[in-house]
Amino acid sequence: RQFTCLVSTPSTAFAMGRKKFMNQTDMKVAVIGDEDTVTGFVLAGVGQRDGQGSTNFLIVDSKTKRRDVEDKFHEMAGRRDIGVILINQSIAEDIRHLLTDHTARGIVVPTVLEIPSKEKPYDPNADQVMQRVKVFFGGNIDTSDW
Repeated sequence: RQFTCLVSTPSTAFAMGRKKFMNQTDMKVAVIGDEDTVTGFVLAGVGQRDGQGSTNFLIVDSKTKRRDVEDKFHEMAGRRDIGVILINQSIAEDIRHLLTDHTARGIVVPTVLEIPSKEKPYDPNADQVMQRVKVFFGGNIDTSDW
């Protein structure tokens, strides 16, 4: 009796000409944030550095240029192995134009989620995901006490 493998690996999926999402276990979380946020996620096992020195995280401080944050976001958004990009909301405000463009193009993977930082409280009115949730519920979500 012969058995046929019905599970395709990424290499066979591309060889057959079909575009396929990576397996969920292959997807990584990327983080753009302040030192405390990134350190916490790296200590939790999110951080990765490949053979070329490329990482899936960026620590942003007062010396980090906006262009560096934009470049890292483009790099992360273009990687096939990243499923979620976590970004501090205060940093997201600095590159809001890129996040708006990412959302407007209908890109689902990687999903960009804004998270709070210790220095600045979370503002659900500035979060694009929360704005879409509000539209879904007909705008009837009271976020004033968040």
